Amino acid sequence: MTTIAVLGNGRVGGNLATALTRAGHEVTVADRAPGAAAAAARTAQIVINATPGAGSLDLLVALREELRNKILIDVSNATVDGPDGLPAHLIYPGSSLAEQLQQALPETRVVKTLNTMLFPVMTAPVTLTQTPTAFLSGEDPQAKQTVRELLTDLGWRKEWITDLGRIQTARATEAAILFVPHVIRSSGFAPFAISIAR
Repeated sequence: MTTIAVLGNGRVGGNLATALTRAGHEVTVADRAPGAAAAAARTAQIVINATPGAGSLDLLVALREELRNKILIDVSNATVDGPDGLPAHLIYPGSSLAEQLQQALPETRVVKTLNTMLFPVMTAPVTLTQTPTAFLSGEDPQAKQTVRELLTDLGWRKEWITDLGRIQTARATEAAILFVPHVIRSSGFAPFAISIAR
């Protein structure tokens, strides 16, 4: 059992918290109440960033002490929404939210994952008709191995998980969010994921 803090209690955070609790982990969800994120992060072994990506950097930098020496799993994408509320532009072109977090929090082990799919797929990959891919980006191999094990708890088979390499590779997966509005307009809001077919 792992002690996990989920920052963000929207659809993404709530979905992850429910599934991880069901898998036997001790999960705390931080809402927007003052001090809630710090209190949750302080007692957790692993922290999941499921907050809106546009504000994630400021929020998490303020938790520098609480996040020291911990694994931070970043599942958010930092985007500017268009008039229809769907992602239109990246906030960190030429970089990524994950890179910005790792640079700002050098004593935290940041791992990027689960950001290339609609939120229901994060915890139910087997519901898709084709095999999805969960990507990992990060500097610390041990942290990525820990995240890999958490993903298997969420129903991801080992062969569905691809380690892309260092944190800079998160630029590619975060840019994949720009597929989302076009796919939704084309096919509706049905669960899907970016996948590598071999």
